[in-house]
Amino acid sequence: MDPSPSKFYSEHGFDSRQCLEHYFSDESEMNFGADLLEFPMKNLTETFAEGHIKGDVLIDLSIGSMIHQLYAACEFFEHIIILKIKDRCILELKRWVDSRTGAFDWQHAAKLHVDIEGKCEHFQDKEEKVRSAAHHVVKCDLTKENILDPMVLPPADCVITFWLLGGICKHQDDYIRNLGKISKLMKPGGHIIITGILGTTYYTVGKDKLHGFCYHEGFVKEALVGVGFVIDRFDIKERTAVSDLIDYKHVMFVVAHKEK
Repeated sequence: MDPSPSKFYSEHGFDSRQCLEHYFSDESEMNFGADLLEFPMKNLTETFAEGHIKGDVLIDLSIGSMIHQLYAACEFFEHIIILKIKDRCILELKRWVDSRTGAFDWQHAAKLHVDIEGKCEHFQDKEEKVRSAAHHVVKCDLTKENILDPMVLPPADCVITFWLLGGICKHQDDYIRNLGKISKLMKPGGHIIITGILGTTYYTVGKDKLHGFCYHEGFVKEALVGVGFVIDRFDIKERTAVSDLIDYKHVMFVVAHKEK
């Protein structure tokens, strides 16, 4: 395999099902559970349990077809809108929403969430609430200044973006510009929740090796402040996964609010 990744998620996309199987499945050989599922889901559950992030509209703008980030959020918002930039990811997501044969099985993530929450009896309720929320899927275009043009959505009380910025950005200016576009989707005082990976240069999906934007903690903090956010929480976990599918060093979980 060429050591220099030449593909970009925003331009070329990837096989969204293979991405889920590589990084988010419950198969015994899947090495990323502690880093990519347990760490962010624990932080999400704790964050929403504090009770100050809630409201009418939550927007999720995440890479691929993942939904595990919505288990903790679905109790706190009237409306959840999922934005996707690739049709293939929308199709994979809808396969799960509609409970079709062969859909990716997220039950291990739902069980993980209710275990963290301490409410194991609510397992089925969580599945149904997330399925209901995931019916609201909208195509967006991150190459545009207004990524929803010509559509207009109500400003969000909260935006969740998981793993996306590192996958679509080629350099620091890209990251700052895309962060600014996301900010425009939010109400003043609204919250952004970001999960990303630090120190990566590539990730692999199937036979494709894709570019990962390599950045560090200090840059993220400066970028958030620079576009008008106040950082409320910044947690980092050192990598424990053993795999050459991806070369990150740390996982980060960030909560910030948009200045009024």
